[in-house]
Amino acid sequence: MKKLYFILAIVLILFGTQARADGFIIPWPPEPSIRPMPPVLSIKYHHVDIKIDNQYVKTAIDQVFLNHYHRDLEGTFIFPIPEGASITKFSMFAGGEELKGEVLDKDEAKKIYEEIVRKKKDPAILEWFGDGMFRARVYPIPANGETRVKLDYSELLKPSSELFEYRYTLATEKFSRDPLETVRITVDLNSDLPIKNVFSPTHNVNVKKIDEHKAEVTYIEENTRPNKDFVLYYTVSKKDFGFNLLTYQDEKEGGFFLGLVSPKVEIPRGKEIKKIVLFILDTSGSMSGEKIKQAKGALRFCLNNLNEDDRFNIIDFDDRITLFKDELIHATPDNVDQGKSFVDDLAAEGGTNINEAMLSGLKQLEGEKRLTFIIFLTDGLPTVGETDIRNILKNIKEKNEKLAKIFVFGVGYDVNTHLLDRLSDENSGTSDYVSPDEDIEVKVSSFYKKISNPVLADIDLEFKGIETSQIYPQRLPDIFEGTQLVVVGRFEGEGEAEVNLSGYVDDEKEGYLYQVEFEKQNVKNSFIPKVWATRRVGYLIDQIRLYGENKELVDEIIKLSKKYGIINEYTSFLVRADYRLAHEDLRDEAERIILSETRKDVGRGAVYQSKSLKALQAPSAVPPGQYFDSEGNVVKVTDVITLGNKTFYNKEGLWVDSEYDVKLETIKIEKFSPAYFKILRTIPEVGKFMSLGDEVIFVLKNLAFQIGEEGQSDLSDSELQKLLD
Repeated sequence: MKKLYFILAIVLILFGTQARADGFIIPWPPEPSIRPMPPVLSIKYHHVDIKIDNQYVKTAIDQVFLNHYHRDLEGTFIFPIPEGASITKFSMFAGGEELKGEVLDKDEAKKIYEEIVRKKKDPAILEWFGDGMFRARVYPIPANGETRVKLDYSELLKPSSELFEYRYTLATEKFSRDPLETVRITVDLNSDLPIKNVFSPTHNVNVKKIDEHKAEVTYIEENTRPNKDFVLYYTVSKKDFGFNLLTYQDEKEGGFFLGLVSPKVEIPRGKEIKKIVLFILDTSGSMSGEKIKQAKGALRFCLNNLNEDDRFNIIDFDDRITLFKDELIHATPDNVDQGKSFVDDLAAEGGTNINEAMLSGLKQLEGEKRLTFIIFLTDGLPTVGETDIRNILKNIKEKNEKLAKIFVFGVGYDVNTHLLDRLSDENSGTSDYVSPDEDIEVKVSSFYKKISNPVLADIDLEFKGIETSQIYPQRLPDIFEGTQLVVVGRFEGEGEAEVNLSGYVDDEKEGYLYQVEFEKQNVKNSFIPKVWATRRVGYLIDQIRLYGENKELVDEIIKLSKKYGIINEYTSFLVRADYRLAHEDLRDEAERIILSETRKDVGRGAVYQSKSLKALQAPSAVPPGQYFDSEGNVVKVTDVITLGNKTFYNKEGLWVDSEYDVKLETIKIEKFSPAYFKILRTIPEVGKFMSLGDEVIFVLKNLAFQIGEEGQSDLSDSELQKLLD
């Protein structure tokens, strides 16, 4: 038995523990007049307000449950209690009476979870098997009515090298017949030490830093079925630049790391980096109407947000080139006003001479040493002057001796994304596209606000004492006031290492040193490999798209996408493919799709292709759960789910572990049988795999378990130990 306990301890470490905090109502006992009986009540909305004051956290939950049936129901409200949390308030009224609840420990909770699964033949709640439970009887739940539940709990966060982690479970998709109207999470964060990084590796959150010690975080989504934990990290530090390291060690793949770099929230006025900004605006005939109106508004916003020590110029181009000034000028109030008057007088007419417009801008930089941004906005293809894309790119690269960073905005669908994406990629910038239903002014203004105050330029990040590789983004962007940099990569070895962050403040090079620990046995941060793999796949696809086919890259794209569930328009075949197919069997179809579909240059499909790839390469740590198809429709990935460090694919109702191979020894277990529950009691952590549905295949070490209609109905202790040996 000692050996079995050792194996189980290893499994426990591999899958980690997760805070559980998602309540649901189970109709109980069953109502005989309703067939079939709903497994749980639907959820109308799920709102969570979190207040973090240093390490103390108060979480307030507000949920409304719906009874879609014609009869009053009796039910049981179940709330899995996060480890170390204490429930401070529970409010639910039924029939004018305030209902009371009770707190159950893990052993009592396990019995109840198991009993419900046995009787209802629904494994959904097994996700929480092994956690404690808060339980309350609810009666009556009115026919065709609603029941509202409010619950508060408190806990203390444990710091790790000035880094704090908060978790809240949002796995509500299996507990609601219909999508939720709204899911909203707000975090009010206060810290005595200055707050540096605030980020979520799981959700696209809006972070607003009020000052050095306060921040607000918001996540809102409508008409959705959330299916993963909400995780938030924040770091604190007194240094000008904070750097924090998260690591993860995969048993088979090795080490992965995620680094967070963030400056002070506010840079004192007068201390900003002095910069040059060139605005190059396409005013060809196709920009007429609402486009030119919005573009002018965007330029006026940018001009108003220049610092007085900045220098700037404006270039208006169609088939002719018109400069606001012959040379760069300082952004004094009078000069800015003159610039806005120039913008007001712009009119849309003529062709599109992209080559000459860009070269005219670069000529302005001769002899300059300052950090330079070029904001380039166009809605068309090169139709006048040099029109060969290869020559245009070559000309700009040769003339960009001062390494100006080119930020491109393509407006509409009649743009050459191949040209614009390479133009930004080869000149240390970014590209984005404004579709016809988007507002140019809003998009450009929002972007410029983020880059208006750079605090560290031309960044380099060097690791000493540890071997690192495949770091993304490959070209580190400048750091701006109020922003943060997320870096992911691979590593080998373990132990202490030194991180050297360097960059330029005006003409002076600044350096910052940090001592960090690369932990060999760290298995907690299981989200990091997927974040890294997503960035890697985005990079590989973009290399094929911009620079031509490469079959070796196709192989790696398939391998990473399959293992980590990275689904986009090029890898969607993985969802459709039969799970029994080996990697080699998928290659021909994958090569055809990837090598043919990634070469679109112009049109709606090309624009949305670029948007999807930008999402894969985004600086955010959140791997996208959706992508754009060639028509611009959002495709949500619902047949793939990640649990910890495992990815499962839904194949006609059967959830299959991405690590499954037909060559593995497979143990078939009859669902809801004594053997089923014995495995669950022995290894509670597999409950989250079993909770996916009635038919599941998951892999532990080199053994596959297949849960289904047929299989062993019982296992002796010796048989179970033998399976896990």
